Amino acid sequence: MRLIGVGVGPGDPELMTLKGVRALATAGRVFVPVLDPADVGRAEATVRAHAAHERIERLVFALNERTDAGRRERYWDAAGRRVAQWLRETGGTAAFATIGDPNVYATFGYLAETVRGLLPSVEVETVPGITAMQALAAAAGRPLVEGGEELVLLPLARGDLAPLHEALARDATVVVYKGGRHMAAIAAAAAGRGAVVGSHLGLPDEKVLPLDAVDGPLPYLATVLIPAVRERRGGKL
Repeated sequence: MRLIGVGVGPGDPELMTLKGVRALATAGRVFVPVLDPADVGRAEATVRAHAAHERIERLVFALNERTDAGRRERYWDAAGRRVAQWLRETGGTAAFATIGDPNVYATFGYLAETVRGLLPSVEVETVPGITAMQALAAAAGRPLVEGGEELVLLPLARGDLAPLHEALARDATVVVYKGGRHMAAIAAAAAGRGAVVGSHLGLPDEKVLPLDAVDGPLPYLATVLIPAVRERRGGKL
């Protein structure tokens, strides 16, 4: 029995590794996270380019829950029980697709914990995927980090900007995830740094804009890239 967490990248089916494509193509079942069982989520939309649709199964998660930890855990456990049931009945290999990378702010770790508890003999592995910060750097034509620059990745769903101010004061390159509701405050903190923001990265409606051109909130998965100050080529070597 094997459970493989597969990073499917930011949304473009072509931004998947060969290893990830092979895992999706050969797994007996490909599970995908959704908020609503009637909807095709971003992970599933990517998976559909590489796996037979009849092998795809949706698992409902409280993906937008920010306050009720008990509710989140109930969904994690229910999804884990379903995956464990399939593995127990078939003895096969299941894949769980997650946008970005399965080890970076992903649902897979919570699911795998439940599955391991129910099936201690299960083999669990992950296949890395391209992250939103890499996709944004490519789309914006901006190097993510250079020389000895520090790279700081911050989730700002709760709106606490103190870590952002601290990282910017150190002249780090800063990437902000989950800050869609706080764009005005993030833009004010990053003024003068040439920051860019991307939404729907890897999708047909992808948008990449200067952060100071944004007026109002953006989607939850919007990504901000605030470069370190670079005064000359190779200056940070």
